[in-house]
Amino acid sequence: MSVQAKTEDLETFIAVVDSGGFSSAALLLDQQVAKVSRAVSRLEAALNCTLLNRTTRRIELTEEGHLFIAYAREGLTALEKGEDMLRLMHGKPSGRLRVDAASPFVLHQLTPLISEFTTLYPDIHLDITSHDSIIDLLEHKTDVAIRLGDPKDSNINSRLLGLSKLHLVASPDYLAKQGEPHTESDLMSHRLIAFTDAPSLNDWPLINKVMLTFAIGASSGETVRQLCLAGQGVALLSNFMIRQDLNQGKLVEVLPGSIASPNRRESVQAVFYKNSAVSSRITALLDFIKPRLTL
Repeated sequence: MSVQAKTEDLETFIAVVDSGGFSSAALLLDQQVAKVSRAVSRLEAALNCTLLNRTTRRIELTEEGHLFIAYAREGLTALEKGEDMLRLMHGKPSGRLRVDAASPFVLHQLTPLISEFTTLYPDIHLDITSHDSIIDLLEHKTDVAIRLGDPKDSNINSRLLGLSKLHLVASPDYLAKQGEPHTESDLMSHRLIAFTDAPSLNDWPLINKVMLTFAIGASSGETVRQLCLAGQGVALLSNFMIRQDLNQGKLVEVLPGSIASPNRRESVQAVFYKNSAVSSRITALLDFIKPRLTL
């Protein structure tokens, strides 16, 4: 078996584990299920052991599988790092770069910059995903993620991209019907919009704390924004996603000066593993976007 074939089988095995099954791995890899199954079988034959217990409903790692997958991930990372170093010897960074960010950041910050970036780095192939919750970078095969707040994992590198102020906002239509709050206590009688999958984001850093009750919630920051634009209530949102809405009068800031600053939600961080094999591609992306972000 060639080195390339072994590498592809390792990637397939990891995809099966991370996605939870052969069918989902086939969808992820854009391959036939039978091809995915054969790759895992070849790997097991080469290692002379069973890596996965298969049932009609699910797959589970065997004891050998649990031991091997850590080395498989480490081995692929080392190979990618070697390839990356060779590419750097011959020119600009190249290869796939997998980037993850919350949907509002992808839509309002990254998407407008993609055309210029791909023109400057035509050999970097971006693969952008959107998760509004914090994901495991290894599990989701993500090279770099953009997150709000300070990272807590000491095994992860981080780079500050900037600060994005928080604003309490509502639509002009909502304020015309419900009236504008003049003190933090007034918020208790207004419809407030919450983040359902991130309860910590509902602890608004008000200078004068009040007990808040939320009338409606959404899992996506972009959905929270759309609800606010549709006149459904008051929300606390980052400047990077509503700057244009404020400038165009689609949203109005309420209780300006009521949010404590600095606060934990203002920092915009890029996070990636210290042993990342794609450091040159990550550096190229972050060096490019940092001065162009409108936070």
